[in-house]
Amino acid sequence: QVQLVESGGGLVQPGGSLRLSCAASGSTFSNYGMSWYRQGPGKERELVAAITTTGSSTSYADSVKGRFTISRDNAKNTVYLQMNSLKPEDTAVYYCKAVRQWTFTPYWGQGTQVTVSS
Repeated sequence: QVQLVESGGGLVQPGGSLRLSCAASGSTFSNYGMSWYRQGPGKERELVAAITTTGSSTSYADSVKGRFTISRDNAKNTVYLQMNSLKPEDTAVYYCKAVRQWTFTPYWGQGTQVTVSS
């Protein structure tokens, strides 16, 4: 079973940048596909970006394409979300999710708040 801890959230002005990190422990990190989700005020949780076990393939929600970049470092057991050109509508709690290969068992982090406001 993998444990996930997100960090890097905070308050940023529109147009600014943040990098979120999600540190994994308790299991072999490279066995998990990783993704970032977010849940804004009064909204349902939505997929933001995903990355395969080796990092060879990524995908993004249309709303963040060209602004966000997901990456992973399997040696550091960490997945990242670089967020540039932030907009107020990016305000949300951002969650890290791991999905185990072959079993597809999901695991979630506790979330980190991102607020984009002037």
